[in-house]
Amino acid sequence: MDSHLLDNFKEIIIETPVDKIIKQIKKLISSGQLQPGDKLPSERMLSQKFGVGRTQVRDAIRKLEFYGILKTLPQSGTVVAGFGVTALEGLISDVLQLQGADFHSLVETRVLLEVNTARFAAIRRTEDDLVSIRNALREYEKAVKEGRPSVEEDLMFHLKIAEASKNTVLNSLMLIITPDILTYFTENNVCSGNRPVSALEEHHIILNHIIEGEPDFAADAMRKHLDDILNYSQQTDK
Repeated sequence: MDSHLLDNFKEIIIETPVDKIIKQIKKLISSGQLQPGDKLPSERMLSQKFGVGRTQVRDAIRKLEFYGILKTLPQSGTVVAGFGVTALEGLISDVLQLQGADFHSLVETRVLLEVNTARFAAIRRTEDDLVSIRNALREYEKAVKEGRPSVEEDLMFHLKIAEASKNTVLNSLMLIITPDILTYFTENNVCSGNRPVSALEEHHIILNHIIEGEPDFAADAMRKHLDDILNYSQQTDK
């Protein structure tokens, strides 16, 4: 078989228990059986019902929180987020078939958003925000040092900065575009090689500017941080 014909075939992805849990919860939401504000059963009850371990339930919930579909509230447990329902209807797709110019446009939009979320975060962040950003950075650093895939932890760091910007529209737009970037990065092995290590150092620089309340420096550091992926997206557009 010619090598160019082989490119038409794709690897078969076998669904994990976590994937199946996510699919089942999303189906309940999209069908209206779970409404915004509805509280999910406890992890223990869900693990018994699904017939899987609590760790797998916890991983599924964490990913659905990342996508903005669920949120965990203090003293209230895990509930369906109102924005997540909109996301389910098409604003956030599971796998957007991004090609060339589409991906470049998505990354261009991300740069525009994130330069400003970093700027506003340096002005408006609270001590709680700094704790959340530091925690996200710690998780990313741990994944990088252990040599694990770190795309989700990377983007979580950026989402925490968006939350600290205190601009709900910017934050919502980040929730719309980041899952599709996440999918593209993972499928095309974008963040490979030594890139996570250099990105980690850049994350620390961005956070320091946010801590010090330096909006122009934070924005500039974010722009430089995203230069590599912007250049990569321009190459896919050719």
